[in-house]
Amino acid sequence: MTTTLPTKFTPKKSLGQNFLINPHIIDRIIDAARISEKDLVLEIGPGTGNLTEKLAKKAGQVIAIEKDNRLIEPLREKFKNFKNIEIIEGDVLAKMPFVKQRASLQYKIVANIPYYITSNLFRKIFEEWPRPELVVLTIQKEVAQRITAKPPHMNLLALSVQYYAEPEVVVFISKNNFRPIPKVDSAIIRLNPKSEIRNPKKTEEIFKVIKGGFSEKRKQLASNLSKKLKLSKSAVLEAFKTAGIKELSRPENLSLNDWENLAEALFG
Repeated sequence: MTTTLPTKFTPKKSLGQNFLINPHIIDRIIDAARISEKDLVLEIGPGTGNLTEKLAKKAGQVIAIEKDNRLIEPLREKFKNFKNIEIIEGDVLAKMPFVKQRASLQYKIVANIPYYITSNLFRKIFEEWPRPELVVLTIQKEVAQRITAKPPHMNLLALSVQYYAEPEVVVFISKNNFRPIPKVDSAIIRLNPKSEIRNPKKTEEIFKVIKGGFSEKRKQLASNLSKKLKLSKSAVLEAFKTAGIKELSRPENLSLNDWENLAEALFG
């Protein structure tokens, strides 16, 4: 089945529309997602439907959410003979009650997403939606590298994702595999959500500490936390000692486990 677009279709920069055209890269996405006929797959931004078609040949059901109303009818026409594909017009960053209604514990998210929604989408997936079994996304290469960072290169985005999932880069992708060609290279990233149930109060405390720690990059961690948490420097340093953190540590040097131990030492 070939790519089908409306006549005189012009991709919108405002929607981050760069369509993946290399079938071999699409196959890598499918392989990374480990799709089986038992899976319900949520696809975000199906675009021309190239990935959608291959997902449907492997999965039990594919729900594809497309924000651009110009693509809805062409997609529905393209897949009118596929009983396991549902095309829905919508914005995944808005309230999407059907996600909670239909996504069971066995659903997966697989998508070549518009890059501008990356951070907000992660927040939706991990903080608002039912926990997916697996997430496989094509995202900007630099963002993938930030997400998978380890000390001494930790950052707020890495910690925000790693708190909920184990991320891994599957493969880097040249920008030449997209049309129109974007300015940046990409990566396929696989996120394996953690199974433990997160305590909302503990989660709030951990991220309060993390955000405070990264609030002023040029200052040492103890100074940032003392200021943002309104605690004495001595109280912060005592918590450092309890958590096994060096006094002159900077936020990028701490692992997720360090932050969890520090939050526990600060808040109990």
